Amino acid sequence: MSTAPNATDAASLIALYPALSGLPALAGQLPLLQVPAGTVLFREGDACQGFPMVVSGEVKVCRSAPNGRELELYRVQPGQLCLVSSAALFGGEALGARGTTTAHATLALLRPAEFQAALADPVFRQFVLGLYASRMAELTALIEAVAFQRLDSRLAATLLGHGTQVRATHQALADELGTVREIVTRLLHRFEREGLVELSRECITIRDSAALREVAQGAGR
Repeated sequence: MSTAPNATDAASLIALYPALSGLPALAGQLPLLQVPAGTVLFREGDACQGFPMVVSGEVKVCRSAPNGRELELYRVQPGQLCLVSSAALFGGEALGARGTTTAHATLALLRPAEFQAALADPVFRQFVLGLYASRMAELTALIEAVAFQRLDSRLAATLLGHGTQVRATHQALADELGTVREIVTRLLHRFEREGLVELSRECITIRDSAALREVAQGAGR
């Protein structure tokens, strides 16, 4: 990572993270980190170096298994919260996942002492706790999907057999599969990144039916 020569533009950062509005001096003194795509920002077991705020780009957060397989937990985009980092800072513990940039990213980093000081501001504290709760709800749904069903296989099977276009909302697919819309949306975006489908409003276009059939049969990618 490289640090930009200028501190963060406070107004721009506050526009993305309005909870910093009560801390303009702090927002204006944070250095900007320019991070190339594919950079590992932190690893499981590392000490947390601070609370990252994404100004541009995206960070993917994953857990890895000893056999090399990994599970994507969530992605952090501008204005969003990294649950793993905040949990480590709250508990004073090591990080429990790996964070990697998916594209060139610009980050502002609140060091641990700055993060703890910022929590004294009620607006910032409510922002962190609110997003923390939201991320926890997402992870709970993800754990349910992983523990009780191969939902990606079931979703792939549901998409097949309807021609090249499936006209359905994410909510309708979630209802059919007995899960929540957020999980279906996450899986559909994964399918899109892998080139299996193309997403548009209430329409899913099948781009690689053979590969999608492999997922439906449990082979995955």
